[in-house]
Amino acid sequence: MASMQVTVIGCAGSFPGPDSPASCYLLEAEGFRLVMDFGNGALGVLQRFAELYGIDAICLSHLHADHCVDLGSYWVARQYAPDGPQPSIPVYGPRGTAERVAGFGGEGTDAILARFSCCELAPGTREIGPFRITADHVNHPVETFGFRVEHDGWRLAYSADTGESDALVRLAEDADLLLCEASFFDGPEIQPDLHLTARQAAVHASRAGVGRLVLTHLVPWNDRQRTLAEAAGSYRGPLSMATSGLVLGPGIPPSGPGTPPVAAG
Repeated sequence: MASMQVTVIGCAGSFPGPDSPASCYLLEAEGFRLVMDFGNGALGVLQRFAELYGIDAICLSHLHADHCVDLGSYWVARQYAPDGPQPSIPVYGPRGTAERVAGFGGEGTDAILARFSCCELAPGTREIGPFRITADHVNHPVETFGFRVEHDGWRLAYSADTGESDALVRLAEDADLLLCEASFFDGPEIQPDLHLTARQAAVHASRAGVGRLVLTHLVPWNDRQRTLAEAAGSYRGPLSMATSGLVLGPGIPPSGPGTPPVAAG
């Protein structure tokens, strides 16, 4: 696979929904598979799209459970494989990633590090396999990174969890696709510096001049049509909702189970 392909494994916000695990995305190019975030329920669905031991690297935006808890299950799968423990693979994440994963299953940090080579993220750009990845801090109560991923001229931005954030606009500038969280509806009860509303996600996309906006981190009890409608008023480009199984990439029409129609603002 020469071109970059993105498969939405999980797009539910804060906890899994009936149709989707929590946050998880599979990025593929040139035979390399990178998993970005690994939330509740993601490991099971991931196996529909990639071989269990076919993951080359993992990148975590932050250490809230809905973005990383299934890494504990993946450690079990790699530690107790039928043919013996699997080789260590790199896990890029905030400071304390190994300790966080160790806490999920009561394993010691040394045991986690035997299967996962934890690499501490910092703002800046690095190469992970064929991908050029730029990370920056976004606006969330714990250390959280948004990402810009580039491959062969195609540019993806991922908000992770964030409130309003100039850093997200910079990461998404002129991106072909922005996967942006839309956890809240507009209203007086919205908590600042935590998550974006659908309208705020659309405003960030417009400011950044992105080519396409896909809303994600969708809290299961929210009405999807209202989410889409609130975003459509502030973004004039192609706009749609993430679903588990949605496939995106250069030249790939959005596809996947239950893919909603694209709306334009």
